[in-house]
Amino acid sequence: MPHVAMVLTPGFQFLALGAQAAFELANVVVEDAFYTLGIYSVGGGPVASSSGFEIPTVPLGEAGPVDTLLLMAGLMPPPPQDAEILAVLQAATLPARRIAGLCTGAFLLAQMGLLDGRRATTHWAYAQMMRSAFPDVRVEEDRIFINEGSVWTSAGLTAGLDVVVAMVEKDLGADVARSVARRLVMHHRRAGGQSQHSEMLDLAPSSDRIQKALVHARSHLQNPLTVEELADVAALSPRQFSRAFRAETGQSPAKAVEQLRLEAARLLLEDTRHSLEAVAREVGFIDLRRMREVFMRNYGQPPQALRRLMRTA
Repeated sequence: MPHVAMVLTPGFQFLALGAQAAFELANVVVEDAFYTLGIYSVGGGPVASSSGFEIPTVPLGEAGPVDTLLLMAGLMPPPPQDAEILAVLQAATLPARRIAGLCTGAFLLAQMGLLDGRRATTHWAYAQMMRSAFPDVRVEEDRIFINEGSVWTSAGLTAGLDVVVAMVEKDLGADVARSVARRLVMHHRRAGGQSQHSEMLDLAPSSDRIQKALVHARSHLQNPLTVEELADVAALSPRQFSRAFRAETGQSPAKAVEQLRLEAARLLLEDTRHSLEAVAREVGFIDLRRMREVFMRNYGQPPQALRRLMRTA
């Protein structure tokens, strides 16, 4: 019966606690108490979150045999911990089958030296900070999560759910993991190699009309998606639409559509075994050659190389 220990540090972000839901729901799906759960801290007692709410915790030294250790930190990377705290954390990690630093919790793993020589990720906003502070860590900021043997690291807070669902899949199989993802209303169960960034979020238009056009584009990538088509959705003339689109997103409509197609193609390469030709057709590229040109310009490598890299990761 694997015991999952969630370890809180002062100023932890409350949303991180949601990761336990995947293990809880896995028990529901298999109709058995497969996982046991506990919330701990180094010293025990109440631990205040970044929003001020306190959570009661048990001293980590009293956790007993731990199968999975999840380290939780806050919106900002945790400061350097003193030797006594790191010793308690290290003592708990040694017998554990796997350990994870969720979001900025990865900094705690780095402080213990557990990421030296390993690939790791964290929230994109602090990736450079991790790279500078821990030069022996191979930081890859453009990843949802990374699994290096027994050590896991993840991106921003919601990526913690992706990590624990992936753990459930390793323990109980893909069917159980899919069922857990559905119960969590995760519309797309993201694999670790997926980018932390979403093109739709990056564009971030301010008006409903441009937003509506972008939603239409993302849902109809197989269409030509000309300026005229998008302008019609936005109820603007093509000239008005192009001007408003560039003002709100900083890009031309054609460039934005290309980026949406690129993002969709990358997801298909990661999550399916579709041929490259099928992927190109599915996301609306004119042909495979055009898709390859866009991949080379944006990623510096062709789609087949990126697919091999993501599968290896």
